[in-house]
Amino acid sequence: MEAQATQSSVGNIENNTETNTSSWLSEDRLAVVGVVVCFVFMIAGGIAERLGNYDTLSHILFAISFIGGGAFGLKASIEALKEHTVEIDLLMILAALGAASIGAIFEGAMLLFLFSLSNVLQTYAIGRSRDAIKSLMKLRPREALTRRGDKTVVLPIEQLVVGDQIIVRPGERIPMDGVVIEGESAVDQAAVTGESMPVTRRVGDKVFASTINQSGGLEVRVTQLAADSTIARLIKMVETAQGQKAHTQRMLDKFEQYYAMGVIVFTLLLIVVPQLLFNTSFHDSFYRAMTVMVGASPCALVISTPASILSAIANGARRGILFKGGAYLEEAANIKVVCFDKTGTLTEGKPTVTDVKVIPLFVDQAAPDEQSASNENILLALAAALEAKSEHPLGMAIVAAAKARNLHLLQVSGFKSTLGRGVSGRVEFRNGLDLRIGNIPMFDDLRMTGMDAAKTRMAELQDEGKTAVIVAKINDDGTGNVLGVIAIADVLRPDAAESIRQLKAAGVKRVVMITGDNARVAKAIARQAGVDEVYADLLPEDKVKIVKEQAVYGPVAMVGDGVNDAPALATANIGVAMGAAGTDVALETADMVLMANDLSKIPYAIGLSKKARTVVFQNLAFAGAVIVVLILTGLGLALPLPLAVIGHEGSTVLVCLNGLRLLRYKG
Repeated sequence: MEAQATQSSVGNIENNTETNTSSWLSEDRLAVVGVVVCFVFMIAGGIAERLGNYDTLSHILFAISFIGGGAFGLKASIEALKEHTVEIDLLMILAALGAASIGAIFEGAMLLFLFSLSNVLQTYAIGRSRDAIKSLMKLRPREALTRRGDKTVVLPIEQLVVGDQIIVRPGERIPMDGVVIEGESAVDQAAVTGESMPVTRRVGDKVFASTINQSGGLEVRVTQLAADSTIARLIKMVETAQGQKAHTQRMLDKFEQYYAMGVIVFTLLLIVVPQLLFNTSFHDSFYRAMTVMVGASPCALVISTPASILSAIANGARRGILFKGGAYLEEAANIKVVCFDKTGTLTEGKPTVTDVKVIPLFVDQAAPDEQSASNENILLALAAALEAKSEHPLGMAIVAAAKARNLHLLQVSGFKSTLGRGVSGRVEFRNGLDLRIGNIPMFDDLRMTGMDAAKTRMAELQDEGKTAVIVAKINDDGTGNVLGVIAIADVLRPDAAESIRQLKAAGVKRVVMITGDNARVAKAIARQAGVDEVYADLLPEDKVKIVKEQAVYGPVAMVGDGVNDAPALATANIGVAMGAAGTDVALETADMVLMANDLSKIPYAIGLSKKARTVVFQNLAFAGAVIVVLILTGLGLALPLPLAVIGHEGSTVLVCLNGLRLLRYKG
């Protein structure tokens, strides 16, 4: 039942997307038809009016024009009045009817034409921002070539279950999230993670639905149902984000209600007061009032923020940066402190061999194979042969380093693991070598040659925050010779230092590292990364405390893996989940999600947020200035109604186009 419900869920996502899109297209077509009808019959009515003796015909033509241009506005106004609110559409309808009532019927039709045209252009502008995200759903294949027993069959992705094996040929899109079980290929993950370059995927690596298999054939074991795929969750999250209004937009929505009522009251006063105090004719007072009503309508003010915020959200999503709402996009521009977790955030999150130090007493002869030409490779090959029998993370790192150098793994016999100390065994190299690999206590029972040199090397490496192990040859007489020292560490990400520099260039005052790791390792990583302060040996509740303390410097962003760091992510002004493609906890906890392990996306996100804020301020200032100018000229200079209409609708279109520029922001 749960599987069926889940499969139904993905169907709902797609159906909702398609329904929303088709609904939008249907309304858009009707709106375009209305604009065309309004324009054609406005021109026809104007011609009939100019020719004279066609009053009835011209009135019929203008009436059709009014219906074409005002139908959607009237519907929106009625719905708003049912909710006891006043929409801008009502102001336009009243102004058009008012103009018609005093004989300016052509001006009224022009107002409705430009207003309806402006609404179509606004819908198009907002639709482009949303379509940039909804188009991702179309990228996912509908079917998958699936291995079932001895046969391969093509099945709809909704019928696939966890554990199914799917075959992906070169050039095809990967239909489901999964793990590679056979093959190797370059995969273009730009649609999901925003990575600009293809990444190599081998056996054991994760792959995501809607990414493109470029070069080699892959066989993938499905790990997520269609409804739970990364691309499906991305769509759901961004659609939710687009529905969450930014703080500025919420303020403008409240302002709109009071402002619209104020405009209506002010318009009524402009009709009545001049007649009572200055003996102005009703026609002149009413015409001026309608002109001011049009000029004072806050269409451009209201649309300026959502047009910009939605464009910025779409821009970020296409680059693998997901904001959970406009409020978080706005808040990112104010960040002054960034707190980083260490493991998996600033660092790679897995042990990696960093140093192979040879103690030149033994390893000075031929390599175990033709590809291992140096003494370092000999030492690493010997250690890897023994560690291949171990399941310890440090041993696995040594084996991975040997494979990366294409070193041959030698045969081993008599393998033994000593808990907390190391491993030992006989490696089939030359006439056979008895080896031990481990920490210093591993060799307490032996008289060792080269141990002092090894301890010195280990101390140096440990000061750099690395874990070091000794590799030694054991002799038959109970003595041993140290061959060398191998250091393993969770290394700094290649882009970490540059990303931190970019953060500071973007206006971040402090960059802090908070970690549960020991202080020596933390300080070593901090020196390499260039952070301002380090807090180590922390429990999750300690991280929350540090985040709160950093707030004295300004708004705080916390960057973590979304699991152990969840409390700190929730506490910060902005919680940023790092490398969250496929990670449920990260998607649920953070306010901003980076789909790939790319630290450079953080300064990009802050820059995008600041650019969005600038565009919003530009739009608000421009829209406000246009309203002031139109009101003043309408009151003092007898501004013609057509010019008020052009100024009002023109400013609305311009702020929409200005907001759309954020779709092309590149940092």
